[in-house]
Amino acid sequence: CSRLEDVVEILKNGQAPSIKLIPDKTSQRSSFSVDYAEVQGQAQAKRALEIAAAGHHNVLLNGSPGAGKTMMARALLSILPPPSEEDIIEITKIHSLSGETTEVITERPFRSPHHTSSSVALIGGGKIPRPGEISLSHKGVLFLDEIPEFPRVTLEALRQPLEDKVVNISRANQNSSYPADFMLIATQNPCPCGYALDEDRECTCSHLQTLAYSKRLSGPLLDRIDMIVTVQKIKHNLLLKEATGSEKSSDIRERVIKARKAQHERFKDASMSNSRMTNAQIKSLAKLDPEAKSFLDSSAKKLQLSARGYMKTIKVARTIADLADSENIKIEYIVEALQYRHK
Repeated sequence: CSRLEDVVEILKNGQAPSIKLIPDKTSQRSSFSVDYAEVQGQAQAKRALEIAAAGHHNVLLNGSPGAGKTMMARALLSILPPPSEEDIIEITKIHSLSGETTEVITERPFRSPHHTSSSVALIGGGKIPRPGEISLSHKGVLFLDEIPEFPRVTLEALRQPLEDKVVNISRANQNSSYPADFMLIATQNPCPCGYALDEDRECTCSHLQTLAYSKRLSGPLLDRIDMIVTVQKIKHNLLLKEATGSEKSSDIRERVIKARKAQHERFKDASMSNSRMTNAQIKSLAKLDPEAKSFLDSSAKKLQLSARGYMKTIKVARTIADLADSENIKIEYIVEALQYRHK
């Protein structure tokens, strides 16, 4: 239907015509701007992002300027599974509600708001409540580049949506709820000047400056991020060298899709992922080997993990096991998952 008159005629006749809501191009994958085969080195970061894509986990990339954090974050869409018809309808509804488009959106959204964005722009609301960036990234990726530069009050507003996957906007005369099931991918420098981890340049920040910078992200917010990854700079002589041994995004995506299917079968729900497991589901479905649980218990005490951090470690380990096509969580999967926790 291209005109309002057509809709009126349908309502008058009481018979809806045969309409295909989702165009045929949903089965096709668009050409992504960045492929992981183009990323030199960074094996650990690419591995972490593969785990994140497979289990729908939130990630914080920490490294010096120019290390490739933004490039790898933007390449994440190329390894995510294509959205289902239900996902496409939900994504299109939200974007239509915001007034951004009237077209069917067949790809997962990638939203990258600037750090000067207000809380209303990020979370949603206004005099006439509208969805914010976290809802516009529903079923896709919310990318916060240089996350410490965002106002603290704006970042703290992310805490509830990260847990509940929905945002509630309360106003004097109206209450609105918008879906917010997004993957958070954030980047940060290790210090204000950015070179605390750089082997070639000396950091000019004092200890107090670095400490103040690190405290821009609160403990409760960091606790809600599943994986924190350090990204090292690549040597200059390797930048123009032809990539060898780097997998294409299409190959990684096949493993991600296989791991997602294992999760759908486990939860009997095509919309569920490991990151959304409840405590009851973890107890009944995670399948921790006894030695893996014993190692996690002792490590959690040494690393002073919170209860949330303990459970998130199991969720990440479950995704690693799914990628390895393993029914149980073994001790090596717990070891790898613990590497991504905030120290």
